[in-house]
Amino acid sequence: MTETEDDGDADSADDLPDRLRRAFADHGSFEREGDAWVSSTTAFDGRVRAESAEEGRIRLSVTVRVPTLAAVTADEVADVVEDGWADTFERRVVDVGGVTRREREFDPVVETDGDEIAVTYALTDGNERRGVDDAGALIDFVEGTYVQGVIPGYEYTGPVSELLSAARRHGNDGAV
Repeated sequence: MTETEDDGDADSADDLPDRLRRAFADHGSFEREGDAWVSSTTAFDGRVRAESAEEGRIRLSVTVRVPTLAAVTADEVADVVEDGWADTFERRVVDVGGVTRREREFDPVVETDGDEIAVTYALTDGNERRGVDDAGALIDFVEGTYVQGVIPGYEYTGPVSELLSAARRHGNDGAV
């Protein structure tokens, strides 16, 4: 089927090269779920979808979904605080320089839907292992950026309370 004859749907994960599936399996941070690979090492929903691109390259779409500040606090969060926090979070997650193994230009999309913010990056690479490494790095970057932006003084609920607890334990060299 030629490109003009197909129905426009992305390749299913089963149509992708074996080398890409091996790269995800060997990475150790992803589990296959339907047509995506899901990060198994982060508290937030990080998903990578892949499709074949020109000249044997792979196009990866990385989406990380995080809760808004108000969605993970037991306390009331004033609208002005929530808006300022969301604006700062967006500014930080679009500034991706130096995160990936290969220097890349990103044009991330940040969308808020109710109590959730979705951050999406797209990348194309001819080296599937580097592409998968970079996808994992982007997911970790969003999680780290989120945690760095947590505002002290609020009582947090899961998964943020667990992330903060783990950070405290690691900050004390594991001592509790």
